[in-house]
Amino acid sequence: MKVVILAGGKGTRLTEETVLKPKPMVEIGGKPILWHIMKIFSFHGLNDFIVCCGYKGYMIKEYFVNYALHTSDISIDLVKNKVELYNNRTEAWKISLIDTGINTETGGRLKRIAKFVKGETFCFTYGDGVSDIDITKLINFHYKQGKLATLTAVRPSGRFGRLDLVDNKIITFKEKPKDGEGWVNGGFFILDSKALDLIKDDQTIWENEPMEKLSKKGQITAFKHHGFWEAMDTIRDKEHLQYLWEQGDAKWLK
Repeated sequence: MKVVILAGGKGTRLTEETVLKPKPMVEIGGKPILWHIMKIFSFHGLNDFIVCCGYKGYMIKEYFVNYALHTSDISIDLVKNKVELYNNRTEAWKISLIDTGINTETGGRLKRIAKFVKGETFCFTYGDGVSDIDITKLINFHYKQGKLATLTAVRPSGRFGRLDLVDNKIITFKEKPKDGEGWVNGGFFILDSKALDLIKDDQTIWENEPMEKLSKKGQITAFKHHGFWEAMDTIRDKEHLQYLWEQGDAKWLK
């Protein structure tokens, strides 16, 4: 099964980093978050990736073109202009890096890669979110439901403690409750390629009209994930993920 990852956005809420690089190339533990996302799928035997590039997409292409060089020992013969790699530690990945435009919306990016997944069921997610989700269970759930689309529903922790008040008295207090924002779209979709027929053009936002139509037709289901999930939207998010990595607690890679 192929894995489609959106990696073309500008990451405007992370400008401290994204002024120099695309958001999926922002590093956690010395590796782009895109790499971390790919490792999540690879753990479940999914190694065929389609990366939808856009803003500064050439940096993603250059990274993977030189990936084997970065992860291996090398011997260079300057006279013969020859390079040999030793102890190659690269993953067994096939990666298609597709230019889907600078200002294309999420649905438009999916539409542009439709020919690569025609007639197939495939995984799809965003290039900025990590989770300890069981991809195998997600896929099995999708097939069991028999719908065109499955999204992963998550309940991110609230950013602040929650107070329940009655007449200025604190009845209960929960520090950053897990259900702070209710169930939200956590990415990690499974899609039948027929779902892409609902996308009109480059300016179609996947989360709007296409998903609304799927919902009205009863063709989308939610896989509830109760474990770890976090999206890297701000510097604060990036620093938190980096902290987890440094503490040896990168839950998404366990």
